[in-house]
Parts: sequence; C-alpha cells; structure tokens
Amino acid sequence: MTPRMNIFQVAPEGSKAMLAVEASIEKSGIEHGLLELVRLRASQINGCSFCVYMHVKDATKHGESDMRIHMLDGWRDSPLFTDRERAALNWTESLTRIAKTHAPDADYALLQSQFNETEIAYLTLLIGAINLWNRVQISLRAVHPIEESVAAAA
Repeated sequence: MTPRMNIFQVAPEGSKAMLAVEASIEKSGIEHGLLELVRLRASQINGCSFCVYMHVKDATKHGESDMRIHMLDGWRDSPLFTDRERAALNWTESLTRIAKTHAPDADYALLQSQFNETEIAYLTLLIGAINLWNRVQISLRAVHPIEESVAAAA
C-alpha cells in the first residue's frame, strides 16, 4: 500500500490541534491502560491497521498483557476485563457504530455506573478523537512500520 500523504506535514496546525486534544485526554485522570484499550478497540472496529499497530505497541509498553490484547475483540465474554473496562468498551462500540446504535440510554447508564461526569466527557472525547484518527489514517493510506524481527519471520 502506498501512502497518499502525511497529514502531519500537509496540515501541521490541524495535526497539532488533534495532538492537543490527545494531551488533554491523557491528563484527564483516566488510567492510561484503559485509554489504550479504548483506542485499540475502536481501531479494530474501524479496521485501521496503522492505529491498531500503534496502540498495541503503546499498551504493551505500558504493561498490558498480550492475552488481554488478544481477547479484546471478545471482551463481552471474557472474565479478563473489569466492570469499568466493560463500560468503557461498550461506550466505545456504541459511539464507533453510532449510525447504527444512536448511543442508547442504557449504554450511557452503564457508563454512569463506573465513571463520573468528567471522566465520561473525556472518554467521549477520546472515542471521537480515535475515530477521527482512524478515518484520517485509513483514507490517507497510512502504513505502520514493520519491525525487522517480524519482517524476517514473514
């Protein structure tokens, strides 16, 4: 796949603004591991290999287990995820598929059982942001790096 453009070079001010949103989310107090699970799940749903690669790398770098990453697509049926993570992942799926779900009240109520209002606001911003990043990277054909060890195995 050939990249169409590098958004950071072509639209530096817009990219900086997105990175500023990301920085505010990181300061929200929501645990970093949960933020990465949300980013990864939305990226899986959207099929953004660039973002999946980036967020798997970041999650493992910060201590996330390989098994939980492998089981993320099956979070609803796996005991590996906490109630708080389940509420966030449910909200992630609801907002990522918003044209179909319309963010139902039941999903919001589940979220309220695990998060305070400020956390809900930042979690909602995060989900919107990762969905934008996915659309940018997919549409511009961003290609994730290939590590030498992985390339050699292929």
